[in-house]
Amino acid sequence: MFYMQNKIGDMVFSISNDRKLKIDGKPIENMLSYAQDTIEKDEAGGVILGRFIKDSNNIVIDVNTEPMKGDIRTRRRFKRGKKRHQEIIDEIWVESEGTCNYIGEWHTHPEENPTPSKTDINSWKKILKNDVFTSKHLYFIIVGTKSIGVWEGNARTLEIKKID
Repeated sequence: MFYMQNKIGDMVFSISNDRKLKIDGKPIENMLSYAQDTIEKDEAGGVILGRFIKDSNNIVIDVNTEPMKGDIRTRRRFKRGKKRHQEIIDEIWVESEGTCNYIGEWHTHPEENPTPSKTDINSWKKILKNDVFTSKHLYFIIVGTKSIGVWEGNARTLEIKKID
């Protein structure tokens, strides 16, 4: 669990098979801007995009999409519209000459230390089972009001585990 600080910096997590997951400060800052720290803020979310670092098996998250037209947002629900987010995924993939890939999803929760709901887990398993992506793992970020949680999903086993 990463606890929010005054200064926004990179976050680095140890993940399976001695790999590292780094989330750059810019997407962290962007996701934190949607934290549901007041009653008026609805859930927000999008996709996370990044790079698989050659000769290291490490991953860097560079970009996240923001809520946009076509998304469904309420105080306790976020459902990402597929079309517009996919257009951004495709555009960034082309601009990066295939080096910036879909890494997973992010959304907010109106709780200090976020935990995935049953709906979140079922949605993540559906994504792992049905979506097309280049890795055997995807990452799921939930932004709370005091901390950020990150989970790793395995496409082969559909297992989802929290990473620290």
